[in-house]
Amino acid sequence: MNRSAAAQQHGPRRTLLAWVASVLLVVAAPTAHSAPLYPSPDPDPFYAQPADLSGTQPGDVLEVRPMPALAMFPDTTVTAVKFRSNNSAGEPIAATTTVLQPNNQQPDAPVLSYQHIINGLGVRCSVSKVLYTSDPDLMVREAVFWNVALRRGWTMVLPDHLGPNFAYGAAKLGGQVTLDSIRAIRQVEQLRVANSRVAMAGYSGGGMATAWAAALQPEYAPEVEIAGAAMGGVPMNLVSMLEGLGFGTHPVFGLALAAGIGLEREYPQRFPISDQMNAKGLAARASIADACTNDILASGAGRGILDFAATTSMVQDPQARAVVEENSLELYDGAPVMPVFEWHSPIDGLIPVDAITNTVHRWCAAGTPVVTESTPTPDHLTAAVLGLPAALDWLDARLRGETAPSTC
Repeated sequence: MNRSAAAQQHGPRRTLLAWVASVLLVVAAPTAHSAPLYPSPDPDPFYAQPADLSGTQPGDVLEVRPMPALAMFPDTTVTAVKFRSNNSAGEPIAATTTVLQPNNQQPDAPVLSYQHIINGLGVRCSVSKVLYTSDPDLMVREAVFWNVALRRGWTMVLPDHLGPNFAYGAAKLGGQVTLDSIRAIRQVEQLRVANSRVAMAGYSGGGMATAWAAALQPEYAPEVEIAGAAMGGVPMNLVSMLEGLGFGTHPVFGLALAAGIGLEREYPQRFPISDQMNAKGLAARASIADACTNDILASGAGRGILDFAATTSMVQDPQARAVVEENSLELYDGAPVMPVFEWHSPIDGLIPVDAITNTVHRWCAAGTPVVTESTPTPDHLTAAVLGLPAALDWLDARLRGETAPSTC
């Protein structure tokens, strides 16, 4: 299809950048090429990408490392596992996960894969690093919940689900890494979880990785049996989420900018937003290339796409639009075959609730047992806390093998 025909099919280009509204999909003829800016390499060789992964399969264990004990998780053993996964193009990558186990863990006791919120672009933002930092920007906020699970004798699995390039915004990648993490830990003999019942959970960005893992499992990892997935505050549609930010200023524009940078890292040929940035945009990109939540938020607070775009001309790029659509779960045809517990705020200021409702309805129609709950708060982060007790009870029942209820 030539450019003219594509333009007629897709309409006026009101979105390469309208689509990632705050992510700078403004297309013009750039004067110079700006390559994707990847995170600084981790000096620890454990996190390095092997030179050749061609002889491995997704979930194969590459390395296992005992980790120091953590004061916030008393009487708990910590193990890091490096394993083979796939990126969004189906190419092999090495990923990592951290396993917390109570010292009195019984063989084949329940396993909970918890996808932590990772709003970050650099190595220090990974869960495996966050556990060992005192930086208030990075500290684990779900530690109380994790300790409850550990005291129940569960093994906690915490994947670094953004992958080695910290591709923030690449939601489908997060689902694949999560499933391969579960594949991997079953193979580590000293963890004694080869026959454990496994469930998954996560909120917001972690909920997005959880939801994608649940939806991808029938096709990507059909042999991985999962008892259920609990997910809250999930951005089910990145297209509508980013369009909602528009071209005006927004207090969390930094997250949208970070998502654009992350998607470019994962799809460098199809999502070249750096080519569309002006000098301020490139400077902002450089300032957050290795940043975590607070620095990312500060970089874009009160700003918008027009502050960082090289031009205001709007021309739709079908490849860029396809990238955002591919990472929008509402638009994915597949549905989980495992039971699902979903919760969200009825008036969430950060994510489109309609996309959650539409996705849940489609899953119900496909036969997925879904329990959905609305938390009595308009605040995205408060909803996380309010929904966790019910999610924990639901997970406990799934890990005990009880039949899953449904509110479909």
